[in-house]
Order: sequence, then C-alpha cells, then structure tokens
Amino acid sequence: MPSLRFAVIGAGMAGILSAVKLAEAGYDGVTVYEKADRPGGTWRENTYPGLACDVPSHLYSYSFALNPGWSHLFSPGPEIQSYLEDVARRYGVEEMVRYGDEVVGLTWTDGRWQLETASGHRDEVDVVIAATGVLHHPKMPVIDGLESFAGRAFHSARWDHSTELEGARVGIIGTGSTAVQITSAIVDRVGSLSLFQRTAQWIAPAENPPYPEEVRSGFRADPASLEELHRTLSSLFEGFSASVVNAESAQMATLAEACRVNLETSVVDPELRARLRPDYRAGCKRLVISPDFYRAIQHPHAELVTEAIDRIEPGGVRTADGRLHELDVLVLATGFHVDAFLRPIEVSGRDGRTLAQAWAARPEAYLALSVPDFPNLFLVNGPNGPVGNFSLIEVAELQVGYILKLAAWLAGGTGRQLSASHPALEAFEADRVAAAANTVWATGCRSWYLDDRGIPAVWPWTFTRFRQVMAEPDLDAYDRVG
Repeated sequence: MPSLRFAVIGAGMAGILSAVKLAEAGYDGVTVYEKADRPGGTWRENTYPGLACDVPSHLYSYSFALNPGWSHLFSPGPEIQSYLEDVARRYGVEEMVRYGDEVVGLTWTDGRWQLETASGHRDEVDVVIAATGVLHHPKMPVIDGLESFAGRAFHSARWDHSTELEGARVGIIGTGSTAVQITSAIVDRVGSLSLFQRTAQWIAPAENPPYPEEVRSGFRADPASLEELHRTLSSLFEGFSASVVNAESAQMATLAEACRVNLETSVVDPELRARLRPDYRAGCKRLVISPDFYRAIQHPHAELVTEAIDRIEPGGVRTADGRLHELDVLVLATGFHVDAFLRPIEVSGRDGRTLAQAWAARPEAYLALSVPDFPNLFLVNGPNGPVGNFSLIEVAELQVGYILKLAAWLAGGTGRQLSASHPALEAFEADRVAAAANTVWATGCRSWYLDDRGIPAVWPWTFTRFRQVMAEPDLDAYDRVG
C-alpha cells in the first residue's frame, strides 16, 4: 500500500475526481479541504436563473460515473450540482472532506508540505493537488457610484434569491454566457430588462431538447449505449479543438457562417441586428451557446443598451448619452478572476520562493500542472490548459491520470520530490506562445482567454495532442530529488 499522504484543495468537480482516483489507486491518506459546507465548486457557487453548462451533459460527466438521467442536452446547473453531490457520496469522497475550513497557507519544509487552514488546523502531507477551479473568484466591475445604487445589486455568482423579480426593472451588465442565460430565463418575468452590452457576442445556434423518458430508460437498460454516446461526443469535441487552434481551418469558417446565419435570420429589426453583430471573428471569444437569446432580447420588455456606462446612481445606470436607466435590480454578470488559481493561498516552495514571486508576471505551469521550485504540488485545470469550449471534466481526468503516474514514481521509493524544471517550463512556454498565434483566440478581440500581453493563455494545440502528452510523463522534464 502506498504510504504517501495527500491534501486535495477544493471539493468541486476536479477535487471530487482527484479523491476518487486516489482512493482507486490505493492511497488512503487523503484529505480534501473545502472552505464551503458542501461539494460542487462552481456549480455550488452559481445559482442564477437559467444556469446551465455549455458542454453537452453526457460529455460533461465523469467517464466512470456516466449519468443516464440527464434531463436535457445541456442540463441545468442544479442537476449538475446534484450529480456531483451524488458522485461524492457514492464514491466515499464525503468521508475524506474537511468542510468549512479554508486553506490559507502551504509551506514546503524538510521535504513535505505544511498546510494551514483559516481555523488554525495544521496538516503535513507529501503531495498537494490544487483543484481550486478557474471560474471561482467573482470579478467586480470598476464603475463610479456602484455602491450608491439604492436597489438590489449583486454579482451573478452571488445571486440574491430573496430579490423579487416579478415586475421589477432589472439591469444586467455583461453579455457573456452567464448574462445570456439570465436574460433568457427572466425576460418573461420582469417588468423590464436592460442588457448593458460592451461587446457583442457570436451566438452559436444550438437547441436544448429534453431527453424523453424512453431515451433515459434506454440508457439505464443499456449502459454500453451511454458509453458510446460519451465517446461520440468526445470525438466531436476533439474535432472542434482542431479547428479553433487553426484560425484558417474550414471548420472555423463553417462555424462562423452558422453563427452569422443565426443572427441574420433570428433578429428582425436591422438596427438591433447591427448592434448585436460582433466586429471580430466567431470563436475569438468563448462561443456563447443559446437556443433562445435572440428571442429574449427582442422581447417587448427587453432593451439592448450599447451606450457606454458613465456611472451608477441610486436610481439606476447613467449612460454616456446622459440617459438614466431606472432600475430596481442590478445584476453584475462580469465574470471571474480567471488567473487566480491557488491564490489567495500563500504558497512558499523550495528555498522560500513564493508562488507570488514565481507568478509575478503571470501564472505559468509546465503542461498546466507543475511549477518549478514547488515540489509535489500539482494543479488540475491550472494555467494555460485546455479551457476553450471543451469539457473540463475530460481535461481533468487526463490530468489526474498523469498526476497519479507522478505519484506512483514518488511512492515507488526512487525519489521523494518532483517539480517541473525551469528549462522544461521555458521551452513549453516558448512553444505555447508561438503556437497561440495560429489560434482563433488571437484574431483580434478582447477576451478572458488573453493574458496581460494579449496572448491566449490556453492550450494552443489540438485536444488529441493534449491526450497524447498526458498519456505518460516525461520525467526528464522534472527536477527529481531522492
């Protein structure tokens, strides 16, 4: 039985996965640290109306726990949360989790990680797996007067369910997937809806049909058919990954045309259509998937506001044309600090080097999961990984499989420390930056994919290549200490 002790930070999708796979590999010294009172990660934190995943549910599922009961092609957030809670319960993860105790410090001392939580609890472990998520820390907009608003104002990831929407005058700042989902979900309930758009979005035409009960019964009766569907969806998304990393691919041209036709045929008023038409290429930003946004924004109660926001006042939002948009509720669908990763945890690695120092310019990690000078610290869905409209569950499964192979090397007694070497990270980053120039994300738009230099901070190669790289670690890329 391997003797390594593990700390997994976070009990969201990746943390649950890590705990399941560590137990499956025979490691019994595993503690999952979760600052909240239940698992789920982003699906626990986000509870806004219309919440859904933009990856088909039968692909956004653990390969070892496929779910025959998904209600829709793109199932709603509460179903995903229930699914994660069910997997955590069925696979014994709940018994490993220390809830309500946030990790605040990690210090590498004498060949082990010293972990400290907000409650003062301390632990000593051999390996830390950071499953802290990407869409986690809400990004608040910097707008003059925001605090003066007299109505209800909140970030979409901190939805205030005590707020009455029926008949209310609601404003939404933002036009990403979250804002689009909220708009479609509430437009029929509110008195008026003002969507404040800074940047128009390409909307990919995708219906969201429910699965009839006979289909779900068929999946339950024939698990092999469910596995085949998972493989088919995975293959389709693998093909999509090959198109987005080649901006000039025929597939991207086809997708762009589908988005254009969706806009042209769905929006009747030519003036509104013009304001909804992006001035960048489809796919440059993360594609927004919606079957009904164009219907929603043409609702008699809805208004698309494209004038820049000047300030917020007690009565509403004042735009640059001098108009006051009177509101009762203001929703800030303004995204997340996607470059936080482990932060604000204070992490101190070899020779006292801190993660803040290592990431002073920007977050970097070899293959998105190992940082030089931070031995036995592995990130799931870390910096510069595949996040471009792919299934992060499939990404995480490949990464955790890779991490388990590194852990097996540690457990085998050959050595007790592993971290990516500086040359390996430098070579990886040079190759990644060069390849990023060929992707659709680098074709001239502002998006949360871009780093401070304007370079896409995502995996710039095909998903097939990612799968190949994750198949077997190259130990020569790591500093190894016995």
